[in-house]
Amino acid sequence: MNKHHYVAIMAGGIGSRFWPKSRTSYPKQFLDILNTGKTLIQWTFERYAAFVPKENIFVVTSEEYSDIVAEQLPDIPKENIVAEPSRKNTAPCVAYISFKLLEKDPEASLIVAPSDHMILDGENFKKITTQALTFVDQKEAFITLGITPTYPNTGYGYIQFDSKIIADNIHKVKTFTEKPNLELAKTFVASGEFLWNGGIFVWKVKTVVNAFEKYQPEMFELFDSEKEKFNTAKEKEAIGKIYPQCTSVSIDYAIMEKADNVYVIPSSFGWSDLGTWNSAYENLDKDYLGNAVASDNVIVIDATKCMVSAPHDKLLLLQGLDDFIIVDTKDVLMICKKDKEQAIKEYVAEVKRSKGDKYL
Repeated sequence: MNKHHYVAIMAGGIGSRFWPKSRTSYPKQFLDILNTGKTLIQWTFERYAAFVPKENIFVVTSEEYSDIVAEQLPDIPKENIVAEPSRKNTAPCVAYISFKLLEKDPEASLIVAPSDHMILDGENFKKITTQALTFVDQKEAFITLGITPTYPNTGYGYIQFDSKIIADNIHKVKTFTEKPNLELAKTFVASGEFLWNGGIFVWKVKTVVNAFEKYQPEMFELFDSEKEKFNTAKEKEAIGKIYPQCTSVSIDYAIMEKADNVYVIPSSFGWSDLGTWNSAYENLDKDYLGNAVASDNVIVIDATKCMVSAPHDKLLLLQGLDDFIIVDTKDVLMICKKDKEQAIKEYVAEVKRSKGDKYL
Protein backbone atom coordinates (compact mmCIF):
# COMPACT_ATOMS: atom_id res chain seq x y z
CA MET A 1 0.00 0.00 0.00
CA ASN A 2 1.20 3.51 -0.85
CA LYS A 3 1.57 5.71 2.26
CA HIS A 4 0.71 8.81 0.19
CA HIS A 5 -2.70 7.46 -0.88
CA TYR A 6 -5.73 8.68 1.08
CA VAL A 7 -9.51 8.37 0.99
CA ALA A 8 -12.13 10.88 2.10
CA ILE A 9 -15.53 9.26 2.59
CA MET A 10 -18.27 11.90 2.52
CA ALA A 11 -20.93 10.99 5.07
CA GLY A 12 -22.83 14.14 5.95
CA GLY A 13 -26.05 13.72 3.94
CA ILE A 14 -29.50 13.12 5.44
CA GLY A 15 -30.81 10.62 2.84
CA SER A 16 -34.34 12.04 2.73
CA ARG A 17 -35.39 9.87 -0.23
CA PHE A 18 -35.04 6.81 2.04
CA TRP A 19 -37.50 8.22 4.56
CA PRO A 20 -39.01 6.95 6.84
CA LYS A 21 -36.15 4.52 7.51
CA SER A 22 -33.54 7.25 6.99
CA ARG A 23 -33.97 10.06 9.52
CA THR A 24 -32.11 13.32 10.07
CA SER A 25 -30.73 11.91 13.33
CA TYR A 26 -29.70 8.58 11.75
CA PRO A 27 -29.47 8.80 7.95
CA LYS A 28 -29.15 6.05 5.36
CA GLN A 29 -25.34 5.75 5.27
CA PHE A 30 -25.54 4.34 8.81
CA LEU A 31 -28.32 1.86 7.98
CA ASP A 32 -28.36 -1.68 6.63
CA ILE A 33 -30.64 -0.76 3.73
CA LEU A 34 -30.12 -4.06 1.87
CA ASN A 35 -30.41 -6.38 4.90
CA THR A 36 -26.80 -7.60 4.52
CA GLY A 37 -25.70 -7.35 8.14
CA LYS A 38 -23.54 -4.29 7.43
CA THR A 39 -24.35 -0.63 6.98
CA LEU A 40 -23.53 1.27 3.79
CA ILE A 41 -20.64 3.18 5.38
CA GLN A 42 -19.19 -0.07 6.74
CA TRP A 43 -19.20 -1.57 3.24
CA THR A 44 -17.56 1.60 1.88
CA PHE A 45 -14.82 1.60 4.51
CA GLU A 46 -14.02 -2.08 3.90
CA ARG A 47 -13.89 -1.50 0.14
CA TYR A 48 -11.13 1.12 0.48
CA ALA A 49 -9.29 -0.56 3.36
CA ALA A 50 -8.47 -3.36 0.89
CA PHE A 51 -5.93 -1.13 -0.88
CA VAL A 52 -5.46 2.08 1.16
CA PRO A 53 -3.88 2.11 4.65
CA LYS A 54 -6.63 2.31 7.30
CA GLU A 55 -4.86 5.20 8.98
CA ASN A 56 -5.19 7.12 5.66
CA ILE A 57 -8.98 6.75 5.45
CA PHE A 58 -10.90 9.83 6.62
CA VAL A 59 -14.64 10.33 7.04
CA VAL A 60 -15.99 13.84 6.55
CA THR A 61 -19.36 14.09 8.25
CA SER A 62 -21.66 16.41 10.15
CA GLU A 63 -20.76 17.08 13.79
CA GLU A 64 -23.96 15.34 14.89
CA TYR A 65 -22.89 12.06 13.24
CA SER A 66 -19.31 11.86 14.57
CA ASP A 67 -20.22 9.45 17.37
CA ILE A 68 -22.15 7.19 14.97
CA VAL A 69 -19.12 7.03 12.65
CA ALA A 70 -16.84 6.16 15.57
CA GLU A 71 -19.24 3.43 16.70
CA GLN A 72 -19.69 1.88 13.24
CA LEU A 73 -16.03 2.17 12.15
CA PRO A 74 -13.98 1.20 15.22
CA ASP A 75 -10.87 0.65 13.04
CA ILE A 76 -10.69 4.29 11.99
CA PRO A 77 -8.50 6.61 14.11
CA LYS A 78 -10.65 9.09 16.06
CA GLU A 79 -8.73 12.01 14.55
CA ASN A 80 -9.73 10.81 11.06
CA ILE A 81 -13.37 11.64 11.73
CA VAL A 82 -13.59 15.16 10.32
CA ALA A 83 -16.65 17.05 11.54
CA GLU A 84 -18.29 19.81 9.51
CA PRO A 85 -20.15 22.42 11.59
CA SER A 86 -22.86 22.83 8.91
CA ARG A 87 -23.93 21.32 5.58
CA LYS A 88 -22.50 23.33 2.69
CA ASN A 89 -22.61 20.78 -0.15
CA THR A 90 -19.48 19.00 -1.39
CA ALA A 91 -17.08 21.80 -2.41
CA PRO A 92 -16.37 23.10 1.14
CA CYS A 93 -16.15 19.46 2.28
CA VAL A 94 -13.47 18.74 -0.36
CA ALA A 95 -11.64 22.00 0.39
CA TYR A 96 -11.56 21.18 4.11
CA ILE A 97 -10.09 17.68 3.78
CA SER A 98 -7.72 18.79 0.99
CA PHE A 99 -6.21 21.67 2.96
CA LYS A 100 -5.98 19.44 6.02
CA LEU A 101 -4.14 16.70 4.11
CA LEU A 102 -1.87 19.16 2.30
CA GLU A 103 -0.59 20.35 5.69
CA LYS A 104 -0.09 16.72 6.77
CA ASP A 105 1.38 15.25 3.55
CA PRO A 106 2.18 17.51 0.56
CA GLU A 107 2.52 14.41 -1.66
CA ALA A 108 -0.96 13.10 -0.85
CA SER A 109 -3.21 11.71 -3.57
CA LEU A 110 -6.87 11.51 -2.61
CA ILE A 111 -9.96 9.51 -3.49
CA VAL A 112 -13.16 11.40 -2.66
CA ALA A 113 -16.16 9.09 -2.45
CA PRO A 114 -19.74 8.96 -1.18
CA SER A 115 -20.45 6.78 1.86
CA ASP A 116 -23.70 5.26 0.62
CA HIS A 117 -23.05 3.70 -2.79
CA MET A 118 -23.04 0.01 -3.58
CA ILE A 119 -20.29 -1.68 -5.59
CA LEU A 120 -20.60 -5.41 -6.29
CA ASP A 121 -17.30 -6.10 -8.09
CA GLY A 122 -14.73 -5.08 -5.49
CA GLU A 123 -11.75 -6.47 -7.38
CA ASN A 124 -12.48 -4.54 -10.57
CA PHE A 125 -13.20 -1.43 -8.52
CA LYS A 126 -9.83 -1.78 -6.78
CA LYS A 127 -8.07 -2.22 -10.13
CA ILE A 128 -9.69 0.87 -11.73
CA THR A 129 -9.25 3.09 -8.67
CA THR A 130 -5.60 2.07 -8.28
CA GLN A 131 -5.10 2.90 -11.97
CA ALA A 132 -6.61 6.36 -11.35
CA LEU A 133 -4.28 6.93 -8.38
CA THR A 134 -1.23 5.98 -10.46
CA PHE A 135 -2.32 8.42 -13.20
CA VAL A 136 -2.77 11.41 -10.86
CA ASP A 137 0.47 10.58 -9.03
CA GLN A 138 2.26 11.29 -12.29
CA LYS A 139 0.10 13.98 -13.89
CA GLU A 140 -1.61 17.14 -12.67
CA ALA A 141 -5.11 15.92 -13.41
CA PHE A 142 -8.55 15.18 -12.03
CA ILE A 143 -10.08 11.76 -12.63
CA THR A 144 -13.72 10.81 -12.22
CA LEU A 145 -14.98 7.26 -12.48
CA GLY A 146 -17.74 7.20 -15.10
CA ILE A 147 -20.24 4.36 -14.98
CA THR A 148 -21.15 2.71 -18.27
CA PRO A 149 -24.93 3.37 -18.51
CA THR A 150 -27.31 0.43 -18.83
CA TYR A 151 -30.46 2.46 -19.50
CA PRO A 152 -31.50 6.15 -19.86
CA ASN A 153 -31.69 7.09 -16.18
CA THR A 154 -32.93 10.67 -15.59
CA GLY A 155 -31.77 10.76 -11.96
CA TYR A 156 -28.02 10.74 -12.67
CA GLY A 157 -25.62 13.30 -14.06
CA TYR A 158 -23.84 12.40 -17.33
CA ILE A 159 -20.23 12.79 -18.47
CA GLN A 160 -19.39 13.13 -22.16
CA PHE A 161 -15.91 11.86 -23.02
CA ASP A 162 -13.54 12.06 -25.96
CA SER A 163 -13.14 8.71 -27.74
CA LYS A 164 -9.36 9.15 -27.93
CA ILE A 165 -7.61 7.13 -25.22
CA ILE A 166 -5.00 9.13 -23.28
CA ALA A 167 -3.62 6.15 -21.34
CA ASP A 168 -5.00 2.69 -20.52
CA ASN A 169 -8.73 3.46 -21.05
CA ILE A 170 -8.45 7.00 -19.63
CA HIS A 171 -10.28 9.64 -21.68
CA LYS A 172 -10.49 13.43 -21.61
CA VAL A 173 -13.84 14.76 -20.37
CA LYS A 174 -15.71 16.99 -22.82
CA THR A 175 -18.85 17.99 -20.89
CA PHE A 176 -20.83 17.41 -17.71
CA THR A 177 -24.65 17.42 -17.84
CA GLU A 178 -26.86 17.39 -14.75
CA LYS A 179 -29.94 15.13 -14.64
CA PRO A 180 -31.35 15.28 -18.21
CA ASN A 181 -34.94 14.69 -19.31
CA LEU A 182 -35.84 11.27 -20.70
CA GLU A 183 -35.40 12.15 -24.38
CA LEU A 184 -31.95 13.63 -23.78
CA ALA A 185 -30.97 10.66 -21.60
CA LYS A 186 -31.99 8.30 -24.42
CA THR A 187 -29.86 10.29 -26.87
CA PHE A 188 -26.88 10.20 -24.49
CA VAL A 189 -27.05 6.44 -23.98
CA ALA A 190 -27.57 5.72 -27.69
CA SER A 191 -24.55 7.83 -28.67
CA GLY A 192 -22.08 5.75 -26.68
CA GLU A 193 -20.26 8.97 -25.74
CA PHE A 194 -21.75 9.42 -22.27
CA LEU A 195 -21.27 7.83 -18.86
CA TRP A 196 -23.13 8.18 -15.59
CA ASN A 197 -21.38 10.44 -13.09
CA GLY A 198 -20.64 8.11 -10.17
CA GLY A 199 -19.44 10.93 -7.89
CA ILE A 200 -16.07 9.24 -7.17
CA PHE A 201 -13.08 11.53 -7.79
CA VAL A 202 -9.30 11.03 -7.67
CA TRP A 203 -6.57 13.70 -7.61
CA LYS A 204 -3.47 14.95 -5.85
CA VAL A 205 -4.48 17.31 -3.05
CA LYS A 206 -2.14 20.04 -4.26
CA THR A 207 -3.85 19.85 -7.68
CA VAL A 208 -7.30 20.42 -6.21
CA VAL A 209 -6.06 23.16 -3.84
CA ASN A 210 -4.54 24.95 -6.86
CA ALA A 211 -7.89 24.57 -8.64
CA PHE A 212 -9.71 26.17 -5.71
CA GLU A 213 -7.30 29.10 -5.93
CA LYS A 214 -8.05 29.46 -9.66
CA TYR A 215 -11.81 28.76 -9.83
CA GLN A 216 -13.05 29.47 -6.28
CA PRO A 217 -10.68 32.20 -5.01
CA GLU A 218 -12.98 33.33 -2.17
CA MET A 219 -13.31 29.82 -0.75
CA PHE A 220 -9.58 29.24 -1.25
CA GLU A 221 -8.77 32.38 0.73
CA LEU A 222 -11.03 31.32 3.61
CA PHE A 223 -9.26 27.97 4.03
CA ASP A 224 -5.78 29.21 3.15
CA SER A 225 -5.90 31.95 5.80
CA GLU A 226 -6.49 29.36 8.55
CA LYS A 227 -4.48 26.41 7.21
CA GLU A 228 -1.75 26.53 9.91
CA LYS A 229 -4.42 25.61 12.46
CA PHE A 230 -5.38 22.38 10.69
CA ASN A 231 -4.25 19.19 12.48
CA THR A 232 -3.85 21.19 15.71
CA ALA A 233 -6.05 21.89 18.74
CA LYS A 234 -7.21 25.08 16.99
CA GLU A 235 -8.70 23.31 13.94
CA LYS A 236 -12.30 23.22 15.22
CA GLU A 237 -12.20 26.94 16.00
CA ALA A 238 -10.81 27.69 12.53
CA ILE A 239 -13.47 25.62 10.74
CA GLY A 240 -16.19 27.24 12.85
CA LYS A 241 -15.00 30.56 11.49
CA ILE A 242 -14.64 29.39 7.85
CA TYR A 243 -17.85 27.47 7.22
CA PRO A 244 -20.45 30.23 7.80
CA GLN A 245 -18.67 32.22 5.07
CA CYS A 246 -18.53 29.38 2.53
CA THR A 247 -20.87 29.24 -0.45
CA SER A 248 -22.98 26.07 -0.58
CA VAL A 249 -21.89 24.56 -3.90
CA SER A 250 -21.05 21.12 -5.31
CA ILE A 251 -17.49 20.13 -6.23
CA ASP A 252 -18.82 19.27 -9.71
CA TYR A 253 -19.97 22.85 -10.32
CA ALA A 254 -17.19 24.56 -8.34
CA ILE A 255 -14.22 22.79 -9.95
CA MET A 256 -14.90 19.83 -12.25
CA GLU A 257 -17.07 21.64 -14.79
CA LYS A 258 -14.58 24.51 -15.01
CA ALA A 259 -11.22 22.74 -15.09
CA ASP A 260 -9.59 21.71 -18.39
CA ASN A 261 -7.55 18.79 -16.99
CA VAL A 262 -10.42 16.43 -16.14
CA TYR A 263 -10.31 12.80 -17.25
CA VAL A 264 -12.64 9.84 -16.91
CA ILE A 265 -12.28 6.07 -16.79
CA PRO A 266 -15.34 4.26 -18.22
CA SER A 267 -16.13 1.70 -15.53
CA SER A 268 -18.33 -1.31 -14.85
CA PHE A 269 -18.09 -2.70 -11.35
CA GLY A 270 -21.69 -3.31 -10.29
CA TRP A 271 -22.30 0.29 -9.16
CA SER A 272 -25.51 1.75 -7.77
CA ASP A 273 -25.84 5.03 -5.94
CA LEU A 274 -28.66 3.54 -3.81
CA GLY A 275 -30.38 6.90 -3.99
CA THR A 276 -33.99 5.74 -3.83
CA TRP A 277 -36.18 2.87 -2.69
CA ASN A 278 -36.44 1.77 -6.31
CA SER A 279 -32.67 1.45 -6.55
CA ALA A 280 -32.76 -0.69 -3.40
CA TYR A 281 -35.48 -2.78 -5.04
CA GLU A 282 -33.29 -3.29 -8.12
CA ASN A 283 -30.40 -4.54 -5.99
CA LEU A 284 -32.28 -6.91 -3.68
CA ASP A 285 -33.14 -10.52 -4.38
CA LYS A 286 -36.77 -10.98 -5.47
CA ASP A 287 -39.27 -13.74 -4.77
CA TYR A 288 -41.10 -15.50 -7.59
CA LEU A 289 -43.68 -12.68 -7.71
CA GLY A 290 -41.02 -9.98 -7.98
CA ASN A 291 -41.17 -8.74 -4.38
CA ALA A 292 -37.95 -7.49 -2.74
CA VAL A 293 -38.16 -7.91 1.03
CA ALA A 294 -35.51 -6.36 3.33
CA SER A 295 -36.65 -8.11 6.52
CA ASP A 296 -36.76 -11.59 8.00
CA ASN A 297 -40.31 -11.32 9.34
CA VAL A 298 -42.61 -10.52 6.40
CA ILE A 299 -45.34 -12.75 4.95
CA VAL A 300 -46.42 -11.91 1.39
CA ILE A 301 -49.73 -13.12 -0.04
CA ASP A 302 -50.91 -12.27 -3.57
CA ALA A 303 -48.66 -9.21 -3.79
CA THR A 304 -46.32 -8.49 -6.70
CA LYS A 305 -43.30 -6.29 -7.50
CA CYS A 306 -43.27 -4.60 -4.08
CA MET A 307 -40.31 -3.13 -2.18
CA VAL A 308 -40.73 -4.02 1.50
CA SER A 309 -38.59 -2.83 4.42
CA ALA A 310 -39.69 -3.69 7.95
CA PRO A 311 -38.25 -4.30 11.45
CA HIS A 312 -37.07 -7.84 12.16
CA ASP A 313 -38.93 -7.96 15.49
CA LYS A 314 -42.33 -7.10 14.01
CA LEU A 315 -44.46 -9.33 11.80
CA LEU A 316 -45.72 -7.68 8.62
CA LEU A 317 -48.34 -9.45 6.50
CA LEU A 318 -48.76 -8.02 3.02
CA GLN A 319 -51.68 -8.95 0.77
CA GLY A 320 -52.96 -7.78 -2.57
CA LEU A 321 -50.61 -4.87 -3.34
CA ASP A 322 -48.91 -4.45 -6.73
CA ASP A 323 -45.87 -2.27 -7.41
CA PHE A 324 -45.74 -0.51 -4.02
CA ILE A 325 -43.03 0.66 -1.63
CA ILE A 326 -43.90 -0.38 1.92
CA VAL A 327 -41.59 0.87 4.68
CA ASP A 328 -42.49 0.16 8.30
CA THR A 329 -40.58 1.62 11.25
CA LYS A 330 -41.39 1.87 14.95
CA ASP A 331 -43.31 5.14 14.50
CA VAL A 332 -44.03 5.56 10.76
CA LEU A 333 -45.62 3.34 8.11
CA MET A 334 -45.29 4.54 4.51
CA ILE A 335 -47.20 2.88 1.65
CA CYS A 336 -46.41 4.51 -1.67
CA LYS A 337 -46.68 3.54 -5.34
CA LYS A 338 -43.24 2.81 -6.74
CA ASP A 339 -43.74 5.22 -9.63
CA LYS A 340 -44.28 8.03 -7.08
CA GLU A 341 -40.97 7.56 -5.30
CA GLN A 342 -39.53 10.82 -6.68
CA ALA A 343 -42.26 12.58 -4.67
CA ILE A 344 -41.06 11.17 -1.33
CA LYS A 345 -39.11 14.38 -0.68
CA GLU A 346 -42.39 16.29 -1.13
CA TYR A 347 -44.12 13.89 1.27
CA VAL A 348 -41.38 14.51 3.84
CA ALA A 349 -41.92 18.26 3.44
CA GLU A 350 -45.66 17.72 4.01
CA VAL A 351 -44.93 15.71 7.17
CA LYS A 352 -42.74 18.57 8.39
CA ARG A 353 -45.49 21.11 7.67
CA SER A 354 -48.24 19.19 9.40
CA LYS A 355 -46.35 17.32 12.14
CA GLY A 356 -43.13 19.28 12.74
CA ASP A 357 -39.75 17.52 13.05
CA LYS A 358 -40.91 14.62 15.24
CA TYR A 359 -40.99 12.07 12.39
CA LEU A 360 -38.03 13.39 10.42
